[in-house]
Amino acid sequence: MKFNSQAFSALRHRNFRIFWLGQSISLCGTWMQNVAQGWLVLNVTNSVFLLGLTGAIAGLPILAFSLVGGVTADRVNKRSLLILTQALAALLALSLAVLISLKIVTFWQIALIAGFSGLIMAFDTPARQSFFAEIVPKEDLANAIAINSAVFSATRIIGPVLAAFAIAGLGMASAFYLNSLSFLPAIIALYFIRGNFRPHHKSERTIISSLFQGADYIWKNKRIRILMIQISLVSVFGMSGQVLMPVFARDILHLGVRGLGHLMAFFGLGSLLGAVFVVLSSHFPRREIFVSIGGLVMSLSLILFALSRNATLSYLLLIPTGWGLITQAVTINSLLQLYAPDALRGRVMGFYTFTFLGMMPIGSFQAGLFAHLWGTPAAVVIGGIICLGASFYLLLNHRLLFRDCQRETGVKRGRRRSG
Repeated sequence: MKFNSQAFSALRHRNFRIFWLGQSISLCGTWMQNVAQGWLVLNVTNSVFLLGLTGAIAGLPILAFSLVGGVTADRVNKRSLLILTQALAALLALSLAVLISLKIVTFWQIALIAGFSGLIMAFDTPARQSFFAEIVPKEDLANAIAINSAVFSATRIIGPVLAAFAIAGLGMASAFYLNSLSFLPAIIALYFIRGNFRPHHKSERTIISSLFQGADYIWKNKRIRILMIQISLVSVFGMSGQVLMPVFARDILHLGVRGLGHLMAFFGLGSLLGAVFVVLSSHFPRREIFVSIGGLVMSLSLILFALSRNATLSYLLLIPTGWGLITQAVTINSLLQLYAPDALRGRVMGFYTFTFLGMMPIGSFQAGLFAHLWGTPAAVVIGGIICLGASFYLLLNHRLLFRDCQRETGVKRGRRRSG
């Protein structure tokens, strides 16, 4: 396999460097809160079902509004929208921190704030994902997405470790205070980015009409349709291990809060390795194969993790799990953006957000319910088996499916024809 020699070419561009720096700091705080919130729910309620329900509540607004968020991203100044969403997210993190400090936090307060956070994410994610095309040229777009994913994965290691130490040393509220502060560098970075970020085309369509236009494009484009179906299965059935990770840390592996941080850090290490792999192979001409390979690795590792009762083995199994998830998800993300036309990119990424993040509440709910009925390991094994079957099918039919897709999209060797 011949890797791209310009592995970090997107960093040549000033706007991307600034955005990358701000996101790096902000994402550390986001992962701190992600770990702390799961631990907080488990300690407040002592309920696996409510832990899954919290994830479902956080994801429901994404399910309901991410498509509208994609339309909005195509119609407004993306930078202004991102500044607004980051500021609102900071206020929500601060609110939860204050409630914890005052010792009046309840499950429903946590759930309500999680729901509002999901609503903000429904508008933030499509705008942020499609914003890369505004700050780097087309030839460096896949590289920029992969580098951003590497940052996402690196902070997935750093954030949980920081959260574990902050909670153990400074108390639960500290993780949420630090997350609130972490949004400030991201907002400042957005102010310093230069350029005209107005919509590419003025639309006379209604929001509903614009939604149907995006849906029609995705459905008729076989390549994009296949990728959307694959990422939706990962969201619903492949993410159950993350939702239930606090249960593995406390009740199955008996590792405590620091152990939860270590579990998330090992998963993050695998994610980072996956992101680096995607960066290095960002110009590989047949990258579609990484979707099925990543899915197979993730699914097998997730099943083995669910069956493990040894802490060291569980840590190690999370490395290929993270590698497979990120290799699969980032490859799908970059392929979708490369083949989406400029006027529809926000809507395509809105549908991506809908399938990958928006369908997580369904996954969180089924994971919590199955864990309640049959036990946490069984819930994760079921999800892993479903993802394994889907990835194996995609691998067996890879040549036929993507040969047809290339013909439909006018793609040859990973590059889009102009015009």
